[in-house]
Amino acid sequence: MKKLKPDILREYTPTPEEVNEIQRNPIVLVLDRIIDTYNIGSLFRLADAIAAEKMILCGDMEYPPNHRIHKAAVGVEKWVPWEKCETTLKAVKDLKQKGYHTIAVEQSNNSINYKDLSHSNFTFPVAIVAGHETEGMQQEVLDEVDTIVEFPMYGINNSFNVWGSTAVVCYKIAECL
Repeated sequence: MKKLKPDILREYTPTPEEVNEIQRNPIVLVLDRIIDTYNIGSLFRLADAIAAEKMILCGDMEYPPNHRIHKAAVGVEKWVPWEKCETTLKAVKDLKQKGYHTIAVEQSNNSINYKDLSHSNFTFPVAIVAGHETEGMQQEVLDEVDTIVEFPMYGINNSFNVWGSTAVVCYKIAECL
């Protein structure tokens, strides 16, 4: 498939055939009440970059069509399959029932360092859950996922941007494809 530049992507509407011909990887991104439309759009770009199977947008957040999501996503929200789910907990339970290994990107007493994430501690298909920027992920979701990963924070800030941290985890997982 031909790679398109952002200025073309923003204006282009793909045909269903073009969307269907993309070879998708067995990775689903689950967005847990993400509040910043820039982050939502960036996560759409990430999903496109790794050829994720789809995205599931959960709870109280903005959804496409939204001009700010569109601007940050450079139009790939038209290429990436996505759906809404009432709650993140429901999405995680549904995915686990379908055989997905669920991985939350969050700080927790039960987390492992992202460096230790390898094919020896997860199997495909995988669902990666990205949490609310201020409140973090709900405890009930953390209790339900199979694995929690986090990043060491060496400075004074105790957290990393949601799309940036999710990108690191996605590419770490994609190395195992």
